[in-house]
Amino acid sequence: MAAIVDPDEDLVRRVGQGDPAAIQALVARKLPRMLALAQRMLGDATEAEDVAQDALMRAWKQAPRWQPGKAKFDTWLHRVGLNLCYDRLRRRREVPTQTPPDRPDPGPAPDRGLLVSELGDRVNRALAALPERQREAIVLCHYQELGNIEAAGVMSVSVEALESLLSRGRRTLRQTLSDLAPGAEP
Repeated sequence: MAAIVDPDEDLVRRVGQGDPAAIQALVARKLPRMLALAQRMLGDATEAEDVAQDALMRAWKQAPRWQPGKAKFDTWLHRVGLNLCYDRLRRRREVPTQTPPDRPDPGPAPDRGLLVSELGDRVNRALAALPERQREAIVLCHYQELGNIEAAGVMSVSVEALESLLSRGRRTLRQTLSDLAPGAEP
């Protein structure tokens, strides 16, 4: 089996040695992707920030014990981020509340100039409505730009299973957002 080439190997080694510049570089390199992943999985910016910080804190603590060659550091970090997101999603389901949470007004925005924002919100809602594993596959491949092999590794599934999840998720998104297709009536 060929050794895994990890572009973060030297950086993680330096972080493990306590190099402040390496820690800053790791945060600068990984924080935007962790924020994007958590935001898309959770749909809440505050929770996404907490997840991203927690994932990077775990990376910093794990760095001295990191063993290169087993997996890419980025793959491990994405798995940590996803696990933290799933922990929060489970807590959301398990916590009963006295009053229902405030819901955003589903009506059109008062300013028609916000069409792009509305479209983005609609796509995000459609993405959030997907089953978790399909959403995870789409977020990893399309938004986090991981290859199928790496995304399958993060999800602990075969590449074929990942491709099936992607196919079903894309089909559902296409159906949900079919009125946005060129020529469709709004």
